Amino acid sequence: MKSKSDHIKPPMRDGVSASQVFLPRLDKTNIHAQTIFYFLCQHFPHISTDEWAKRFDNQLVFNAQNQALTRDTPYQSEQHIYYYRELAQEVEVPFAHEILFENEHIVVVDKPHFLTVSPTGQYVKQTLLTRLKYETNNPELSPIHRLDRETAGLILFSKNPETRHLYQQLFADRHVEKIYHAIAPFNQHLQFPLEYKAHLAKGEPFYTMQIIEGKLENSCTMIDILEVQNDWAKYELKPVTGKQHQLRVHMNALGLPLKNDQFYPTVKHVDKAVFSQPLQLLAKSIEFIDPISHTEMRFESLQDLTL
Repeated sequence: MKSKSDHIKPPMRDGVSASQVFLPRLDKTNIHAQTIFYFLCQHFPHISTDEWAKRFDNQLVFNAQNQALTRDTPYQSEQHIYYYRELAQEVEVPFAHEILFENEHIVVVDKPHFLTVSPTGQYVKQTLLTRLKYETNNPELSPIHRLDRETAGLILFSKNPETRHLYQQLFADRHVEKIYHAIAPFNQHLQFPLEYKAHLAKGEPFYTMQIIEGKLENSCTMIDILEVQNDWAKYELKPVTGKQHQLRVHMNALGLPLKNDQFYPTVKHVDKAVFSQPLQLLAKSIEFIDPISHTEMRFESLQDLTL
């Protein structure tokens, strides 16, 4: 067995951190592998054998001693290995983020539309997290809360793993006030301000959400109107809870689907390289009492939505 001091995590590459996999004892899995290459192909069936072959051939797979592995490297259980993800044809997102605030614990960032926060199946380098890691050379950066790819505005990142839980707890305890702006149709028959509550659950397709009637409410949004122009209005949305797609689903349920929403009321498949119709949803401000300094922190996006 290697000592803990022999365990070396590979460094970032252009802001991309290596992914970690633990190799279990084979008698605890349904896989019978003689090589690490074969194990990874079986363990991640959604990744093609050709893709794993390229990663090994391009020296993108390492052991815990930061030594590059080959397709023929024998399987050795109860150790960690690392690999880098690369996408051959990743769509470039031509919009910049802006850092609004930074101290030793957090970074507050103003995110543009169309930029995914963390690496996913379609995006690795073209994500806000990768860009920030590259810009700051800090592999410990991690988003504290969620912001959809389609939504612009404020998001907080933790810089320090030792204090990260303190900021995560703020969101878990609902001690953070977030205000969003949105553009959606105007309905003169609705009275504002209003409170909307519903039970949100996973929808179909799997990446959408839906309202389940008759079940206990698990989501709540405060909604008001800021401005009206003809058939459109600018709304202020204050989420009391933080369910996925909550604001988009709540507004759609009121008959007020957000302008340029590709998911609600119906899913529209749009080319990822088209950036002409951003979702009209902006995380405009965020406010909380800092858990370390105990001072009031308030930040506002430099972006705006216009009717």
